Amino acid sequence: MERRKMQLDLSGITTYSANDRINLVTIENMLTPGLSEYEEYSADGFDELAERIIAARGNGRPVIWSMGAHVVKCRLSRYVIGLIKKGVITHITANGATSIHDFELCYLGGTSEDVPTAIEDGSFGMWEETGRWMNEALQRGAELGLGYGEALGEYIDMNPERFPNREDCILWQCYKNDVPATYQIALGTDIIHQHPICDMGAIGTCCGIDFKKVCYSVSRLDGGVFLNFGSSVIGPEVFLKALSVSRNLGYPTFNITTANFDLVDLGDFRSKIGYEDPNYYYRPRKNIVNRPTQCGGKGWHFTGDHSSTIPTLYSKVSGVRI
Repeated sequence: MERRKMQLDLSGITTYSANDRINLVTIENMLTPGLSEYEEYSADGFDELAERIIAARGNGRPVIWSMGAHVVKCRLSRYVIGLIKKGVITHITANGATSIHDFELCYLGGTSEDVPTAIEDGSFGMWEETGRWMNEALQRGAELGLGYGEALGEYIDMNPERFPNREDCILWQCYKNDVPATYQIALGTDIIHQHPICDMGAIGTCCGIDFKKVCYSVSRLDGGVFLNFGSSVIGPEVFLKALSVSRNLGYPTFNITTANFDLVDLGDFRSKIGYEDPNYYYRPRKNIVNRPTQCGGKGWHFTGDHSSTIPTLYSKVSGVRI
């Protein structure tokens, strides 16, 4: 029985300032719509998807943008922000790593440390500013009844001197443009969970609020579009649960468009496959492309690099009049 109670005390963790850290992604090397070159993406159904996005917003229906951290790490934040400002994206939902990279760019002007060397001495992720400020924001947010994204956005807005790069911060732009930015966290997966002041209860409280916000947006999704960029577990699982909640409560969420973007080549992604096929266990295939649209709507899987698919999609939908 005694072994069941054993826990490692994190109060003695040593943290380091991120100010002298070498970052792979910086404000200076971010890609910019209209200025940065990219390889145009083309695939069957891609133009139809763009048309459906335009139609959805023209009809006042939502476009929910789900993503993993590599959208930020591919230096594409300005494309996402551009679509937020133009009214194309109505909701951002992502995992914890996305919020961390976005937050670090906002205060530090750089993100994405060199993990292989940092893990050798236990310094990986032990960044004082990132861990302390994000945890402070979330603990305050939990006390005030704020969601994870809103808590971070408000914290940035309240401390502008700490965040000189907030114009390039997705979650802050969502906060300023009244667009929900929600984050679903797997506890123990993010570097801020290593920080000595981390309060897992506060994180859970904020994430619970954000899940209900996702459910609200998904409940309005009939005639709308759900896009997922590179989130292979958290995004698909949260979407499926939010969709089930919406339908359980009687909301008509059947005429929906979904699309998944990833490097994984699924071949004929609409065909039936068995347990012996590894692609069966790839969550976006079932939870985004196929199952949600089997009673109506249409789903796609697009294979390609974010650095090609996102700028191309931006070029096709950014001119829409909302």
